[in-house]
Order: sequence, then C-alpha cells, then structure tokens
Amino acid sequence: MGLIIGAIGVVFGDIGTSPLYALREAIDHARGGVGGDLAVIGVVSLAFWALMIVVTFKYVFFLMRADNKGEGGTLALMALAQHAVGRRSAFIFILGVVGAALFYGDGIITPAISVLSAIEGVKDAPGIGGRLDPFIVPVSAGILIALFLIQSRGTAKLARFFGPITAVWFLSLGLLGLFHIFDDISILRALSPHHGVQLLINDGFLGFIILGSVFLAVTGAEALYADMGHFGKSPIRIGWLAFVLPCLTLNYLGQGALILDNPEASENPFWSMVPEMIYWPMLGLATAATVIASQAVITGAFSVTQQAVQLGLLPRIDIRNTSETQAGQIFVPAVNSLLMMGVLVLLFTFQSSHNLTAAYGVAVTGTMLVNTLMAYSVITKKWKWPLWAVAGTLIPFGFIDTVFLTSNLLKIPDGAWMPLVLGAALVLLMWTWVRGTQILTTKTRKDSLPLVDLIEMLKARPPHRAPGTAIFLTSDPDVAPVALMHNLKHNKVLHEKNIILTVRTVERPRVPDDQRIAMEPISDDFKKLTISYGFMEQPNVPKALGLCRKQGLKFDIMSTSFFLGRRSVIATATRGMPLWQDKLFIFLTRNAANPTDFFHIPPGRVVELGAQVAV
Repeated sequence: MGLIIGAIGVVFGDIGTSPLYALREAIDHARGGVGGDLAVIGVVSLAFWALMIVVTFKYVFFLMRADNKGEGGTLALMALAQHAVGRRSAFIFILGVVGAALFYGDGIITPAISVLSAIEGVKDAPGIGGRLDPFIVPVSAGILIALFLIQSRGTAKLARFFGPITAVWFLSLGLLGLFHIFDDISILRALSPHHGVQLLINDGFLGFIILGSVFLAVTGAEALYADMGHFGKSPIRIGWLAFVLPCLTLNYLGQGALILDNPEASENPFWSMVPEMIYWPMLGLATAATVIASQAVITGAFSVTQQAVQLGLLPRIDIRNTSETQAGQIFVPAVNSLLMMGVLVLLFTFQSSHNLTAAYGVAVTGTMLVNTLMAYSVITKKWKWPLWAVAGTLIPFGFIDTVFLTSNLLKIPDGAWMPLVLGAALVLLMWTWVRGTQILTTKTRKDSLPLVDLIEMLKARPPHRAPGTAIFLTSDPDVAPVALMHNLKHNKVLHEKNIILTVRTVERPRVPDDQRIAMEPISDDFKKLTISYGFMEQPNVPKALGLCRKQGLKFDIMSTSFFLGRRSVIATATRGMPLWQDKLFIFLTRNAANPTDFFHIPPGRVVELGAQVAV
C-alpha cells in the first residue's frame, strides 16, 4: 500500500493536474463546430478514450513490459533496444536523442502551466470579483522560484507527504465529478466511443484541431513509464486502474454534465464545479498538487540528465547526491538553473494557462511516437513476437501518436514552436558532443602508441622506478594514455605498479558489485582495470577500487597517484565538423565538470598532464 500511495504522489502528479485545463480548451474549440450537447459529450468521450488507449493500453499494459532491468523512460528504452539489436544502431540512437531532448521541452512547460492553472482559480473565487487577477502571475512565479531554490537541499523529507496529498487530490477530483454527474446523467453516453468518433466526423478538420486539445488529458502518461524503476510495475498498475483512472473519469464526466446543465460553465469548468464553502481549501489543495507535479518533472529532468551524461550524450555535469540513503535523490545545479529561467520566461511571456496550452503537447506526443518506434526493435528482437502481432500492436499505437502529433503541430504559430526550438537546440548539443567525442577519440588513437608496444619498449630501456602505485585514467585501454606518455617524456619516471583504468557505462540501469570490477594483467608492472556502471548510477572510483581487494589488488588510496590527461582542444576548418560546431564542442569541453570531482577522486592525489589536440 505504501508503494501505491508513493506512486500516486510521484508518477501520477502530472496527469492529475490536467482536469484543471484539458476540457476547457477542447470544448472551446468544439463550440465552433456542431456545438450543443453533441460537442460536450463528444469531447468527454474523446478524453476518456484517450486515457484508455494511450495511458491504459499503451503504457500500463504494453510499454511497461519493455523495462530495462526494472527501469523505464526514453533513454532506458533506447539502451534496451540497442541491446536487443545487438549493435549500436544509428536510427535507435537518433530516436533516443530526440526523445530525451523533447522531454526537456515538456519539463519547462509543465511547471508553468500546472501552477498557473491552479492559481488562476482565484478568478472565480467567491467575494473576490477579479481583484486578485493582477497578482496571479507574480504569485505563480514566486511559488516556482521557491520550488527551484529548495532543490539543492533535496526533497527526500518532503516526498513522504507527496503521496497522501496527491491521493487526497485525486479523491477530491472523483467526488467533485460524482457530485456533478447528476446535473445531467446523459453525460454517461460519453463512455461510448461512438460519440467521440461522431464529433470528429461531423466537425471535419475542426475535429482534428479538437484532438490536439483533448490530448492535454494524457500529457502525464510518459511519467508512468519513466518512473517505473522507483516503484515497480505492480504499484503503478494498481494505482492507475483502481484509483487514478476512476477518479479522472468521474471528474471529466462531472465537468461534462455541469456544462450540459449550465453552458456558461465551459469558461472554466473545473472551478465551476467547486462549491463555495470548500473553494479556498480546494484552491490550496490544487496548488499543492501542481507543485508536486512540477517537482516530479524537475526530478525527472535531473534523472534524464544523469542518464544522458552516463550514456555519453552530454558532457560531464556537476551531479550532487542530496540523500545518503536514496540513490535517486540527486541535484543538478546547471539543469535546475536553466529550467527555472525557462519556466519564468514562459510564465511572463504567455501570462495565462489558456495561452500556454497552445505550446503544450507537441513535446509529449513526439516522445510518445519515439517510444513506439523504438519498441519495434524490442518486441521483434527480444520478445520474438510474430509479424502479425507486431503490426496489430504498433500500427494502431503509431497511428494514434502520429494523429495526435500532427494535430498538436497545428499549434506552432500559437506557441508550439517553443518546445520544438528547445528540442532542436538540445539535439544539436547532444549531436555535437557525440560527434566531437568520436573525432577526438579517433585522432587520439591515431596519434597514440599501442600499450603493448610501449611496455616492450620499457622493458628494453627501463626508466627510473618510483615506489607506489600510479593509476592512469583513459577511455581507450588499448593505447598508452596521454598522461603516461607525458610522465615518461618529461619526468622520466615509472611507478612500481601501474594501472590503466577505464570507467565505462553499460546499457543497463545498474551494475551489481560482483560485476563492477574487471581486471586483466598485462605484465608484472601493468594491469588493465575496467570499472562498469549502469546509466542510472553515479561513478565513485575510490569506492569501486575498494572492491579490488577481493581480486588481490591491495593499495592505499591516499598513497596512490591518479594521472589524468587533460586535452586542450583547438578548432580547425580543414577537418571534422564545421568550424562553428568545433567551437561549440570546445565550449562544451571547457565547461564540462572536472573529472576529479565527477569520479570522486581525492583532489590531493591527482596529477593532470595536458596535450593539445586539433579537431
């Protein structure tokens, strides 16, 4: 039960705020078509069946089966698909990069629209009469700034309240809806897909536009999959089917019944449902629910960033643990600052949740389509499904994702361009980093000496030996590290014991300690050591080296020298990427986190030796 309540608080927070604005936008469009009762019933029907098809069938029953050692999300699915194919597929890699980039676009819009839509409830507050309207945006900004400022302190202690608060929110949604269903019981006809399909047929192209607004009802569906590793499949499935879905369904039916009984309520159907005597407590509860939903998105952005860094899509970034007991509690200062600036820019640019809905949905539908495409490799290569089953599953899902995506693309002139521009910028950054790293690795290997050749040369001409152990960090263990070559060239010294250390990321979330270390003796003086981490883990080299004692490698970490090669990259227009992209790669390289801090190596034991490389 505890896991189910926790899942309700974290996993469903985003989709739980959609009743604040979803039907309002869709019905606003539908009133320009056939109008009347058919429009209201059709919109509610579309919202209900969107929840059933996209969330229940696609995510809860289908995609949650495609877990990578218990973890979900776009990058986890990318790693799983790569493993299923058995090689690095450029197509799958590009899909993963695009999906991750679009996630950040959603991460900026969600806090702004969620908090703003809750605070806008004061417009209809009894006895206020619009006097607080000028304070809506400043108050929303203050709440969001406070939320971002507390991230550095961690949210582990606050998180224990997220589940109960969100559970009360969903229960309130369900009770409000149940109370108003009896305003016009004919709204129950919306449970039949016939009325939704009829609305789309009768309204023609306008029905296509309505779909883009109806999609707002399922914008939190991606969180079900992305947060799977925190709670497991069963609590999420039980929480959705037994609690969240019934509450959302009742609320949407109640909003529809209220509008059928009182068409003027369509201006703001959610707040029109709330009785005057509980209006202010409900406003406070809505604000708390939207803050929790925003917190889940921010935490998700931190997790995606950690995965992207580990998978080599982004340069090393300062990632800090905020809890000694929970590995998932991390804080990424750079991402937190960028998200806060982006959210505030959106808030003051669009000014209202009604305007923000125009920008909402494109990033989410893009991510959903990416997940459907990547699932093809998993179900054909890993699950071994027959072709008829693959077609029967993915073609309907892909068709629905494409329809929703193209419908939301119609919003580009009204603000949907923003997440697309942001996503394109992030794709460019990731592609530049990946391509630049490949060029740098190729050039370094070309200009370097194979490690086995160097060892033979050292046997022929032994250098001066220094006592102790030297550890040379390198990304390519088959060639002599730059730091080793410079140490021999300038200091003309070799330690008694030398370890060529490589830290690599595998395509699974976590690596157990008994598989963390792989050691390979090369000679009496040299050993290759590989430390493996999952893409959900944060590297800690000293802690991993402690595991080496079980394999007979004993040394004192405080009497061991770590040698790092620091490359000074210069741009050239005659090779590699275009000059502007070279300069962007150099900028990313210079602003990457120090490897000493990233790998948690004691700073007093590190020796850095540099080299200049042209790309």
